[in-house]
Amino acid sequence: MSKAPQQAPARHAADSHDLIRVHGARVNNLRDVSIEIPKRRLTVFTGVSGSGKSSLVFDTIAAESQRLINETYSAFVQGFMPTLARPEVDVLEGLTTAITVDQQRMGGDPRSTVGTATDANALLRILFSRLGKPHIGSPKAFSFNVPSISGAGAVTVERGGKTVKERRSFSITGGMCPRCEGRGSVSDLDLTQLYDAAKSLAEGALTVPGYTSGGWNYRLYSESGFVDPEKPIRKYTKKELHDFLHHEPVRMKIAGINMTYEGLVPRIRKSMLAKDRESMQPHIRAFVDRAVTFTACPDCDGTRLSEAARSSRIGKVNIADACAMQISDLAAWTRGLDEPSVAPLLATLQHTLDSFVEIGLGYLSLDRPSGTLSGGEAQRVKMIRHLGSSLTDTTYVFDEPTTGLHPHDIQRMNELLLRLRDKGNTVLVVEHKPEVIAIADHVVDLGPGAGSHGGTVCFEGTVDGLRGSGTITGRHLGDRAALKEAVRKPTGVLEIRGASTNNLQDVDVDVPLGVLTVITGVAGSGKSSLIHGSLPQRSGAADSGVVSIDQGAIRGSRRSNPATYTGLLEPIRKAFAKANGVKPALFSANSEGACPNCNGAGVIYTDLAMMAGVATTCEVCEGKRFDASVLEYHFGGRDISEVLGMSVDEAEAFFGAGEARTPAAHAILKRLADVGLGYLTLGQPLTTLSGGERQRLKLATHMAEKGGVYVLDEPTTGLHLADVEQLLGLLDRLVDSGKSVIVIEHHQAVMAHADWIIDLGPGAGHDGGRIVFEGTPSDLVAARSTLTGEHLAAYVEA
Repeated sequence: MSKAPQQAPARHAADSHDLIRVHGARVNNLRDVSIEIPKRRLTVFTGVSGSGKSSLVFDTIAAESQRLINETYSAFVQGFMPTLARPEVDVLEGLTTAITVDQQRMGGDPRSTVGTATDANALLRILFSRLGKPHIGSPKAFSFNVPSISGAGAVTVERGGKTVKERRSFSITGGMCPRCEGRGSVSDLDLTQLYDAAKSLAEGALTVPGYTSGGWNYRLYSESGFVDPEKPIRKYTKKELHDFLHHEPVRMKIAGINMTYEGLVPRIRKSMLAKDRESMQPHIRAFVDRAVTFTACPDCDGTRLSEAARSSRIGKVNIADACAMQISDLAAWTRGLDEPSVAPLLATLQHTLDSFVEIGLGYLSLDRPSGTLSGGEAQRVKMIRHLGSSLTDTTYVFDEPTTGLHPHDIQRMNELLLRLRDKGNTVLVVEHKPEVIAIADHVVDLGPGAGSHGGTVCFEGTVDGLRGSGTITGRHLGDRAALKEAVRKPTGVLEIRGASTNNLQDVDVDVPLGVLTVITGVAGSGKSSLIHGSLPQRSGAADSGVVSIDQGAIRGSRRSNPATYTGLLEPIRKAFAKANGVKPALFSANSEGACPNCNGAGVIYTDLAMMAGVATTCEVCEGKRFDASVLEYHFGGRDISEVLGMSVDEAEAFFGAGEARTPAAHAILKRLADVGLGYLTLGQPLTTLSGGERQRLKLATHMAEKGGVYVLDEPTTGLHLADVEQLLGLLDRLVDSGKSVIVIEHHQAVMAHADWIIDLGPGAGHDGGRIVFEGTPSDLVAARSTLTGEHLAAYVEA
């Protein structure tokens, strides 16, 4: 009797959902994109900057996953959550919970540190409250965010049908330093910047912006009756000086109007120092920078902690010492604690600290303010929370996780991404670096161009398939920049002597001028400390012409766009006004020319309280943002909304010749095209720009300045391999025009193109901070004496 052939067991229906299907995505510049992404695999999204990668991954897949999760909460809870509109897409199937790890800088609140942001501080506080000698209280007693409070009073209690009054007292022991309130620094006002003591108020002694003679702020002091306005300030009695500078608030009539009088110092603290420095007007910011000095708090030595919190120790270490240690050292100290009573706590703390070291952040300390982390560092700090997570079948979405990483560190990042995938998660990565593309299971290449020339899928498949695909990414994947045959000769040097900012170890170095200098080294080796900490101050940034372009976010609302940010709108408005004989304010959507229905926003925002808010195009102006009467005025045959709808390249041609020729506008547009932003539309909101686009927009704006030395901080961030060539061309043009260009960079193509390299290391944190090489790129490759040298040699295949 023959045996029946064995049939393979039928696949369970639940195992058939192996794909995330996107059909008809139209967010931002995407053109009806339809793709299938395999689950539990590592998928890399690539393409030129502005091709639509973030629109597809973050604004479509991750945004819809987040929205669907939010909808599972009750309407009451949803009322407290940010409202999210459904992305413009026909079908999204197979989504799983998405965890996005982006490059948004971490909050700049002065009390937020690396320790508080990662829960490492919470674990340390419990550890010290259990093991610290002397015992001073609960974990709150070690927190610089909790002030010590005590109080007493009578309370009324109903007991046995009677009302009884009882005396109660309470106290909370916190760890906050009472003087600096947990900030670690105290601010002092330099009184010489507030007034000229040799003059009287009547002679205009006050030098604070907005306190000019005759104004209300000025009259408040001159007509208060507390001081004699004709008397020079230096001749005031003790009482007069106190009333003038420190008097507590008091209501009084001045010129027949009820006003509140208070001393000049508290008034300036409230009106100016309470504001965020970045949001101030330039002249007020300049005054604050002059008048305010920040010094470490003398009571707590900048540790933010009260004396009691610093007195409790484990061995010889108090919690302030522990937070100030380099994390790799703190991990070693924790490993040496053998306390069975807190074994689970120690294991969790140990794991968190080891994650820091593993991810390449062992050089940080827990007391480092989180606002001082770079975009790449902030992203890796956020990753720490997910490394030990027990979640599986989740979608992790990363935005260029290699930003700010030396080639040596990229290998470690790749291992982490693969480990997350191997736990059964879907990992989606937006990335340009060939080292990361190489480890992908699946690649999606968007393009072919940027902005309106992109938004389509050019290739989907394996890495080998991409290499042979003929797309821009495929063609450039094997690109290798060659070392220069000849390097430029420096025209002079900038001397840096005894630099000791952060981890720098008394560094002396000469930075050559008139050439392209690249500062490199592993993450945390001291590159930014050397350049940003030593260079502008040495050279007196204001007069030496050092133009520093960092990666800080651009301040701007959804009303801001490249035209307003670069100052381009000014000459355009004036040209329109002159041609039509009307005032320039009409041609601003934020001023008199705004559509009255949407106030110049172009869209109407409808807040639906519990549900997702909806943005609908304004029916009156059809999204053009201007009043209909303004659109009747033309210049060169176009109205203002048509001009703002142009791309930079179109506008450059429009304002460059013919009847619309406007040299002031053309010069700005040429700079925007030079930095590779020719595809941006002039009226595109700044909030929709990627990180790389923002930095290049800043670069274009600063290129007009008369600086002789340009300092760029990783300008290749967010740049496609094809765009790096254009950036190198731009840097060459800057140097050839007589500028000195100093670039902090990890990209091997930029290193190979440099005239001079300064390599810091050998490691990160206290293992770095020294110059390990200075010379030409070819010397670095020949010596192979440093990590950078080895990776650069491998890159140029020397």
